[in-house]
Amino acid sequence: MILPRWRWWFLVALLLAVVIAAIYLPILRRNIKQAAKLQQRSEEQARRELTQPTVINPSDPKVKAKLFWASGADDGTVSAVTVDLPLSSEPVLRAKQVLNTLLAGPVDTELRTLPPDAALLAFYLLPDGTAIADFSEALATSIPSGIQSEQMAVDSIAKTLAANVPQVRQMKILIHGQEMETLAGHLDLSQAFVVNTNASPRADSGGTGSSTSAQQLTPAATAVKLAASPSDAAARP
Repeated sequence: MILPRWRWWFLVALLLAVVIAAIYLPILRRNIKQAAKLQQRSEEQARRELTQPTVINPSDPKVKAKLFWASGADDGTVSAVTVDLPLSSEPVLRAKQVLNTLLAGPVDTELRTLPPDAALLAFYLLPDGTAIADFSEALATSIPSGIQSEQMAVDSIAKTLAANVPQVRQMKILIHGQEMETLAGHLDLSQAFVVNTNASPRADSGGTGSSTSAQQLTPAATAVKLAASPSDAAARP
């Protein structure tokens, strides 16, 4: 049976439509995924702007602040980058200013040490020089799990505070107001980290030292949480 000419043209057009769809469908899917990622980034940025208000005051005198990001040597070290910033002379506000700038990240995003969606929720400085830095959950959930990446994150925070806020003696990190055992499964957050051993207690502390034991930031001295083996558990009294 010979098909009418119009049916042949219809079949050809249908075949062409199938071929075109097969070619452009993957491109359409990729564009949809990219649009979703851009929307997610926009939402993260908006949330960050709400939780992390800018505390930079242009009227503050500009100083050469040192911010610590990844060195790029792929060895887990951080290095200082000097940035001209208007910084307050008040320690708590100054700490917020440098930490918010640290969270914003370096020009080279490959050298970032903290997740882009992480935010500083609060910062307190006790009279004995103990700083309490409270970060959003993204600091723990978005950081790559591993002792090196977690160590770099804490090193960059502590070294930035040490270089710019000399009143900070040691630092305790909270996640959304809660004490955590580890950052993302490896680095111990149960104790404070030494920031500046030469820091002097604030005038209202009465000269007393901190009762919080602090751990050094060197990789060799980093406390790592390891699950106890059954034999270890059985050996305990």
